[in-house]
Amino acid sequence: MKVITLREGKERSLLRRHPWVFQGSIARGGGDAGETVKIVSSDDRFLAWGAYSPTSMIRVRAWSFDEAERIDAGFFERRIRRALAVRERLPVASDAVRLIHGEADGLPGLIVDRYGDTLSAQFLSAGTERWKATIADLLLQATGLSRLYERSDSGVRGLEGLQPVTGWLRGEGATELTIREHEWQLTLDVAQGHKTGFYLDQRDNRKLFAETVRHFGFQRVLNCYCYTGGFSVAALAGGAAEVVSVDSSGPALERAEAHVRLNGFEAARHQALDADVNETLRRFLKEGRSFDAIVLDPPKFAPTASHAERAARAYKDINRLAFKLLEPGGALFTFSCSGGIGNELFHKIVAGAGMDAQVDGLIYAHLGAAPDHPMTINFPEGEYLKGLVILKSA
Repeated sequence: MKVITLREGKERSLLRRHPWVFQGSIARGGGDAGETVKIVSSDDRFLAWGAYSPTSMIRVRAWSFDEAERIDAGFFERRIRRALAVRERLPVASDAVRLIHGEADGLPGLIVDRYGDTLSAQFLSAGTERWKATIADLLLQATGLSRLYERSDSGVRGLEGLQPVTGWLRGEGATELTIREHEWQLTLDVAQGHKTGFYLDQRDNRKLFAETVRHFGFQRVLNCYCYTGGFSVAALAGGAAEVVSVDSSGPALERAEAHVRLNGFEAARHQALDADVNETLRRFLKEGRSFDAIVLDPPKFAPTASHAERAARAYKDINRLAFKLLEPGGALFTFSCSGGIGNELFHKIVAGAGMDAQVDGLIYAHLGAAPDHPMTINFPEGEYLKGLVILKSA
């Protein structure tokens, strides 16, 4: 077993059971890509077993903090079954669920979503890549399914020295799927959709949006960065008379329109705009348009903290414009999925946007990812999605 020795004082994060060891924390030692290594302190105390990555700034990802545990097929079987047992206890109103959520489930670099009878997985670290075949077999064994599609095409694989990989890892067949979410039906393509195929993390927030539209009787809704229209379907289900969905992806908008039809809503109640969101918001202001409810769910503007300053300006600008377009008493559902933007900073950005727009508002709710995308006490970096619901003051 190869040994990684940390610099003096660098063992504190592992003692707190944080699973990452950065390059600068290592005094000596190494290994092959994905190889299991023993991590010890400067005075040779055992700290953890981890997967070594020769090219990543996160040089080691911890598998286990138990010295007696062995990293073998039995280890992965236990972790997978534990994660699935947690999901069985959660109130997930869908046949699509996040089964494995990386570090939160003790499996750094592994993301697995279930869409009905199909699994879609991302192997994002050198460690999960090395154990891929074993993990794939164990996932199918634990779920009783036969199909697993691989979507290891995220850019973070490049940081691990890994090439993108997509395609059927186990089984075969159509990649176009239909799922149930609350009382709606939605479709996705595990081969072409974002991430593993769909954004399951917004499931409960979409439900809250439908309930908010219904409760306040909102009629005119604007859904920005709508992707395939999940929030648009929610707005229509809540009784909105007019929903405008804006995205710069034609295929995503086509699917959004198909979702409107699939759920039995009148096509006349929905308008899809293939356009830049920022430009569209400015144009609507010039035209004197206004809305009772607006959703801002943009892509990741700040993947790391180093991008935070520029991203903050972008977030502030779209929120300022949204505040101006929002009717008094209306609701703004605004989100950030940027890991480099924390909750406190996001709150400040939105507050600054309100001040620039010369409006005030009440915070109706703080939002995050659905509970099948957990964050643990020891890994706060897992809290990537944050959201605010603001009722604009009259």
